[in-house]
Formats: sequence, C-alpha cells, structure tokens
Amino acid sequence: MKPLFTEKQRFNQWWLWLLLVASSATPIIIMYKEYTNDTVSLNNLWALIIIFLVVILFAVLRMKTVVTKENIRLTHFPFVRKTINLSDIDTMKVINYGFVGGWGIRFWTSYGTVYNVRGNKGLYIKLKNGKTMVIGTQQPQELEKVVAQLNIK
Repeated sequence: MKPLFTEKQRFNQWWLWLLLVASSATPIIIMYKEYTNDTVSLNNLWALIIIFLVVILFAVLRMKTVVTKENIRLTHFPFVRKTINLSDIDTMKVINYGFVGGWGIRFWTSYGTVYNVRGNKGLYIKLKNGKTMVIGTQQPQELEKVVAQLNIK
C-alpha cells in the first residue's frame, strides 16, 4: 500500500554531537597521559569503551514513521518496531506535547509512551483498548492533513 505520509528522523542536533565529542575527549586525554607514563587504568579504559558505544548508539539511532490507509508503522531503530492498525485506533490527532523529560523513548508520561527524536509535536494515538502513545514529528502540518484524510475522530 502506498504511504500517505513518511518521515525519517535522526539525532543530528549539533549541540548533542558537540557534547558527545567533548565527553569522549577527557578519557582519551587521560588514557594518552597514562599510556605515556606506562600506567594505563582499567577504569579509564572502560569509561572510554562506554563513551565510544554511546557515540555509536547515537549514530545508528533513527526513527521512521509511515502512515498508510491501513496502518501506522513506527520504527525506532534499533529498539522498537510497531505496526498499529487504523481499525484499532479510537482517536488520533497532532498535538504539542511539551517537554516529556527528554528525547528517545519515554515511558509512563501523561500521554503514554512517547517516541521522539526532537521537538515537542507529535501524533497522539488512543487505542480502543485504552493505551495511549505519541509519535514525534518534525512535519506537523503535513501529518495533520493525513490524519484529516483518514477520518478518525
């Protein structure tokens, strides 16, 4: 089925990458100084490995939303892959959800689970079973047009 709406998002905020690079610089400098003095600390090595893994994680994290006439597919790679059938949706609308404690996957918010990468606008979905969620978007106007086409409350 042809998508009515597709959006791909990544963590590409310049300040986030500056923070990640700056936080990895300190252990690298410490490790270099220890290496030149032949006293490499295992703790600093682990800190460097963990920071390196966090940088790689942010490099591969991405979110994709696809809306068709039958379903909404959400991929928050590498953690979540969800398909929501439109027939299971009670209501949905594009909202400004404000700040929910950060970006990524936020559980137990007043909106249910929030999946986002940045910003404060998203598609609020209430399922017929009572569960709620928000899928963040950087294209709220385009998504509102699609929601109106789908004719769900």
